[in-house]
Amino acid sequence: MGDRWQVTRVAWGWCGLSRSGHGLTRVSLPVATRAEAAAAVHATGDAAADDPLLKEVSALLAAHFAGQPTPFGVPLDLRGVGEFGRAVLAACGRIPWGRTATYGELAAAVGRPGAARAVGQALGRNPLPVVVPCHRVIGADGSLVGFGSGLEMKRRLLAHEGVYLTGR
Repeated sequence: MGDRWQVTRVAWGWCGLSRSGHGLTRVSLPVATRAEAAAAVHATGDAAADDPLLKEVSALLAAHFAGQPTPFGVPLDLRGVGEFGRAVLAACGRIPWGRTATYGELAAAVGRPGAARAVGQALGRNPLPVVVPCHRVIGADGSLVGFGSGLEMKRRLLAHEGVYLTGR
């Protein structure tokens, strides 16, 4: 199976999703339009509205953005991510809804204590935000730091889960 994609409407806007024959490859955070969501996942060709994995992830995203704690237990295709990055994303994926962990805690969890910056870099390349909840990772002092889509989006995602932090 080649790459397939879909755009889905959630309570916060539009999310794009794509998959390979191995699993989910990319998810976009909600944006204002269908076109932005498709562009965010590098969509080409026709959308795959009938794809079972994309339909499942679409339903999970809708539930998540409707405020329901949602475990994303779907196959992921992280072949383009290095070994350290995959370990970081796996550890991040275990942070439960409404909870946070620090970059240093994730570094320790993957056997690299002191590699908090490297963890931040790996999370900055996360192709599956929300599915791999990198917004739940915070600074060592409990502050809201580091998020590719901006601290306001990170704050909003955390508040949606009942977590309220200060920013820098």
